[in-house]
Amino acid sequence: MENAGYTTLTRHSSLMREMQIIANNIANASTGGFRSENMVFSEYISALDGTAPSLSMAAGNARFASSMQGGVEQTGGTFDFAIQGDGFFLIETPEGDALTRAGSFTPSDTGELVTSDGLRVLDAGGAPIFIPPDAQSLSVAADGTLSADGRPLSQIGLWRPADDTDLVRREGVLFTLRNPPEPVENGVILQGFLEGSNVDPISQMARMIEVQRAYELGQSFLEEEHGRIRNVLSTLGRP
Repeated sequence: MENAGYTTLTRHSSLMREMQIIANNIANASTGGFRSENMVFSEYISALDGTAPSLSMAAGNARFASSMQGGVEQTGGTFDFAIQGDGFFLIETPEGDALTRAGSFTPSDTGELVTSDGLRVLDAGGAPIFIPPDAQSLSVAADGTLSADGRPLSQIGLWRPADDTDLVRREGVLFTLRNPPEPVENGVILQGFLEGSNVDPISQMARMIEVQRAYELGQSFLEEEHGRIRNVLSTLGRP
């Protein structure tokens, strides 16, 4: 296969990965706390022998999560929390700590604040948050300070990655980190609210059409290139 064919194939594989990301974004347009992802394309340039021009290939192996704020909806739930602005909740999982924007929590049987999957929510110091079973009222201040019957108990931690590229989607609304997270200063938590998905379905559908057209254009080029090579071989093979 010639260089043009290899170049087109590398672009095709990247476009397929981007299509998968877009499809996942659209599928989670109604998932609370979901953050859309985008593909990052990189270019590799290599010099060729002689006076031939350089060879350029594109690869789409990196992705990053959008930091755009999702819509906030009031629920009135005591253990529903939405982050306004920067930051993530820190969640303890069997595979290590993870970050999420989904703030629908509940007390476990042992009184610990957990996610819907039973994973413990961690405070600003990285420790589990305990809710007294006899608490009559529970409130959370904007800075995350958790109080029961007017008595401060803990502070819900807000964290962020040292670099946006450190975020790696593990599953659903959970992200793992390549490096330890940093605490968020002056973060804002709203009690009785939940953040929705930050996916813009219209822009995602428009991008899907663009990617599909780019893929079809590359496919047409490969077919024409295959026909050209076949004709050349056929001509050279004639007696």
